[in-house]
Amino acid sequence: MSLATRHASADDSPGLLLWQVTNRWQAAQRAALKPYDLTHVQFVLLATLTYLEASGPVTQKALADLAATDPMMTSQILRTLESRDLVHRPAHPTDRRARAVAVTTAGRDLANRAVVAVEECDASFFAVLGESLPAFTRALRTLRP
Repeated sequence: MSLATRHASADDSPGLLLWQVTNRWQAAQRAALKPYDLTHVQFVLLATLTYLEASGPVTQKALADLAATDPMMTSQILRTLESRDLVHRPAHPTDRRARAVAVTTAGRDLANRAVVAVEECDASFFAVLGESLPAFTRALRTLRP
């Protein structure tokens, strides 16, 4: 008995191809971030927080929303980053019941060093697309909710 698939070949399955490419890309990112002692999700949250802070106080919800991460996972990762003194949770300036999430100087410095490695990794990984990269990026934006 064979697999009841609508695809003539595994190479025709966009979902499988996305899975395979994502796994290769994540492995490349893990290697790029290893010297910084950051997982990819730690980097994404630290970099996103560093980016968002330029506009004012950041809530954990706003951070999770922009990073497209699960709120519970975001909380766990933030605790890890906080234990490393890369982020802290000051009082929110306009909501006395809430805490903001803020990057420390060490966290900002690490995010700015690591983003160079991440972007170099992306440039190398996606270089094979050549002139098709802008169209690929537009297609990804179409798929993103």
